[in-house]
Amino acid sequence: MTIMEVGVVPLGTGETSLSPYVARSVKVLREAGAKYEITAMGTIVEGELEELMALATRMHRAVFAGGVNRVLTTIKIDDRRDKAATMTGKVAAVKKALG
Repeated sequence: MTIMEVGVVPLGTGETSLSPYVARSVKVLREAGAKYEITAMGTIVEGELEELMALATRMHRAVFAGGVNRVLTTIKIDDRRDKAATMTGKVAAVKKALG
């Protein structure tokens, strides 16, 4: 299982609030039935690598559909091959280490 963090940011919107644009990108995940988690600084998704890359592309394009002319998308991928990894498992491991 691959875990991806994606941040999709419109540029030049003329306003400081970006939540309507972020919502457009997250709707892509919801409509696809993807397992995701919204954080304050990005969205985390888990699935197969090829599926995640396709979703990131669709999220990027969804923000353009909101009427902006420039979009900056950042992607971080954790693709572990030695054992299965999930979003909840990674968080649980840190919590366990904290005691």
